[in-house]
Amino acid sequence: MTSDGTEGGTGGAGTGALSPQDEAVLAVERRSWPRPGAKERVIRERLGISPTRYYQLLNALLDDPRALAHDPVTVNRLRRVREARRSRR
Repeated sequence: MTSDGTEGGTGGAGTGALSPQDEAVLAVERRSWPRPGAKERVIRERLGISPTRYYQLLNALLDDPRALAHDPVTVNRLRRVREARRSRR
């Protein structure tokens, strides 16, 4: 929860820079993970949210132009992965 009582995340769409939580979500996605469960543990411990909430925030970030401007390599890679998964369904 942020100091203004909101949950943070992509709630500030269209208001300039990404929130610290949004930047942290993208930072987690930039890393590679050595073993199963390591990423989920980091999500819970460092971000203080559930993995389900994390993936909801991440999916919204992939459609946010501010996220693309902040980290184009990661966002474009994740967009390609998302589209490949959608096309298999």
